[in-house]
Amino acid sequence: MKGLWGVSLLVLALWRLWAGGLCQEDAAVYIVTMKQLPTAHYYDQARRLGSSGVGARNSGAFATLNKPMSVLFPLFQLILENDKTFNLCPSSRNASRTDTSYSSYLIRLQDSLLRRALRGEKYLKLYSYHYLMNGFAVLITSQQAVKLSRRHEVANLVLDFSVRTATTHTPQFLGLPQGAWVQEGGPESAGEGIVIGFIDTGIDPTHPSFSDSLSINQYPVPAHFSGVCEVTRDFPSGSCNRKLVGARHFAASAIIRGIFNVTQDYASPFDGDGHGTHTASIAAGNHGVPVIVSGHHFGNASGMAPRAHIAVYKALYKSFGGFAADVVAAIDQAAQDGVDIISLSITPNRRPFGLATFFNPIDMSLLSAVKAGIFVVQAAGNTGPSPKSVSSFSPWIFTVGASAHDRVYNNCLVLGNNLTISGVGLAPRTDSGSMYPLITAIHALRNGTTEMSEFLGECQDSSYMNEDLTDGKILICSYSIRFVLGLSSIKQALETAKNVSAVGVIFYMDSFVTGFHLNPTPMNMPGVVIPSADDSKIFLDYYNSSLVRDETSKDIIKFGGTANILGGLKANYSISAPKVMYYSARGPDPEDTSLTDADIMKPNLIAPGNLIWGAWSSLGTDSADFQGESFAMISGTSMAAPHIAGLAALIKQKFPSASAAAVASSLSTTATLYEREGGPIMAQRVYRNPDSSELPATPFDMGSGFVNATAALDPGLIFDTGYDDFISFLCGINGSSPVILNYTGHACGVSSMTGSDLNLPSVTVSFLNGSRVIVRTVTNIANDEYYTVSWSSPYGVSFSVTPTQFFIASGQQQSLLLVLNATTNSTYASFGRIGLYGNQGHKAIIPLSVISKVTQITT
Repeated sequence: MKGLWGVSLLVLALWRLWAGGLCQEDAAVYIVTMKQLPTAHYYDQARRLGSSGVGARNSGAFATLNKPMSVLFPLFQLILENDKTFNLCPSSRNASRTDTSYSSYLIRLQDSLLRRALRGEKYLKLYSYHYLMNGFAVLITSQQAVKLSRRHEVANLVLDFSVRTATTHTPQFLGLPQGAWVQEGGPESAGEGIVIGFIDTGIDPTHPSFSDSLSINQYPVPAHFSGVCEVTRDFPSGSCNRKLVGARHFAASAIIRGIFNVTQDYASPFDGDGHGTHTASIAAGNHGVPVIVSGHHFGNASGMAPRAHIAVYKALYKSFGGFAADVVAAIDQAAQDGVDIISLSITPNRRPFGLATFFNPIDMSLLSAVKAGIFVVQAAGNTGPSPKSVSSFSPWIFTVGASAHDRVYNNCLVLGNNLTISGVGLAPRTDSGSMYPLITAIHALRNGTTEMSEFLGECQDSSYMNEDLTDGKILICSYSIRFVLGLSSIKQALETAKNVSAVGVIFYMDSFVTGFHLNPTPMNMPGVVIPSADDSKIFLDYYNSSLVRDETSKDIIKFGGTANILGGLKANYSISAPKVMYYSARGPDPEDTSLTDADIMKPNLIAPGNLIWGAWSSLGTDSADFQGESFAMISGTSMAAPHIAGLAALIKQKFPSASAAAVASSLSTTATLYEREGGPIMAQRVYRNPDSSELPATPFDMGSGFVNATAALDPGLIFDTGYDDFISFLCGINGSSPVILNYTGHACGVSSMTGSDLNLPSVTVSFLNGSRVIVRTVTNIANDEYYTVSWSSPYGVSFSVTPTQFFIASGQQQSLLLVLNATTNSTYASFGRIGLYGNQGHKAIIPLSVISKVTQITT
């Protein structure tokens, strides 16, 4: 492809042809699913049928599952090619990815449907989905959508919706150099052979974190990966290598809406935002890359799996975020290319409408990805700390919340009255022992300056200032909402300060900026940001009280306030970590838009997400203060998710055949419940002054706890769950049968399974009516071992586990019977835990939550 000059221009040209001469005011993008099985499912069904020894003339059972397929695309051809019986090898996933005949057939069916259903009418097909989901994205009117929905070939039709984006030290904090990396052969081998697919804002291929020349060892592209590197003017030939093994971009839905900004968004895999480059480096960036920002050295960076390979599927953009149609196309392509892990630091802008949150095109395509053996990790969202704010819903997706780690960069200033005020800013200090006079930007204006006076306090333009007044002083600037919106920047304020010969800068927080998480910003001169509105008021009160004015004119004749900026380049290490950050989205998991509670634990886990150093795009504009820098420190669940993606790569490297559920279980059951001092992990509860509102974290804050990277490589026991289990769970949702048939081609039988019945490494009961019996089954992937079971009961629940002791041989399974009885009526959530402790040192901890309890009424 040729990017802007190829596909993107073609889409724009087709849009003009489509719209010309026809009033299409209600035209919109729809995602259409067809009834025939997608490619991955088709070959999987063929493999399953083959393993049962069913021959060509006994394929009726397969035809019953999806009858039109055996008619329209004869299965007999495959049968004849396999000696008249199915004997497909377990690597049928590779076969389905490389054999394009069935995929081409599906695309022809899609095109034929559109031609027949919309005969003579204008429409524009944007994508064909064929690997994980059989369908397409199309620009049509609402009347045309009705026509398509009535066709018997159409299973589902959904209006496209929008989505949004959601280390030098974290490898050490997670114990990788002495733990997991040692087990994997050191950082030079950790993650080798594993491909992580990132659905994000793209990547800067020139960054040293993604170079393949840093290692002298052989570094082949994994044979199972078949992706390509899209070549455009912004992403020239040679951008990909043995590290960055694939790169594509998906923007048709955005372009068709007329909101694609070619000057910022780049019609190529190139990252014009910075977010995608950052997340990719956290998971799989090279080891030992120097972090130099604003001329300061902050250590060396490394991804969690520095030897893993990166494949980029750009579907999010600086100007607008992204759309589901583009994201689904990216997921479909990533799976077809053969990625082992998919990392999504994105969440929908709203809860999906319909029967349940699980039934949306993104989650359902990810279900197919899990069926294909791909581990899927997603950010929980940054809408915490309110309950039910999590934006990753489905049990087959591993959802990650954000925690702090133990490294902080403190900065502060000492005032002339000996008062010390804390702040942030990766800045040098003013001369030690010297106090410098203070002056606000407003008081430094040239005589007669009146225009734009409400913005001049932000120090964005030195031409309005009187250098005679600012020379040798510390300039005081207002940090307003305009900084949050990107209309003003600290970098520009620093440039202003230099232009007027100021020795430093102090930013005070405007009282209207509340609940905004301020990351330490690099500064190339002494500076500090006071993030607290209360502390900002104290600072301004001191400044104003120190001004000496003429008694008659009230003009300022002396700036009496002084200060010394102590600087914030040196990291400090706290022992009270990790803790759940206030912005990290919380459970319980909402099952639908009416906020009915699901029997699913979300988030699954927390990982470092606060103040994370990561690679930054050379043209990244997501943070104006990091423009032109090669690294940035930012925060969010977006940063937590790729930590888990990288650690999952280490697990997949050690256990290549591990299912997605087994990887999830390994991460969950080995998580820690304690911060480094030995106390419980705490969770911030409010936006304003969050450190003053901490309480012990519950499973709805942190899931199973904080990730333990080394222990996850040797979990002992796992809880395995397969695609068929997830289908049974979905079938158990009242009224779901037609929706499941539409999305998966699977006809539901009678199912009473709930989320509590899924063999997950957690137990959530949203409504305990009297009593409940739940079964969990563990599989031993270690040596023979004896286990002892203990537990703590949720409040208002009588709880027991049987057996309390068991021996389990390697490779064998053991079922556990969990009995819950409500003893108190309550609508408040209560929590407990189950612990499985092996005599060889393994342990598995399973969180237990009961949201609503009703004791049985007897007559």
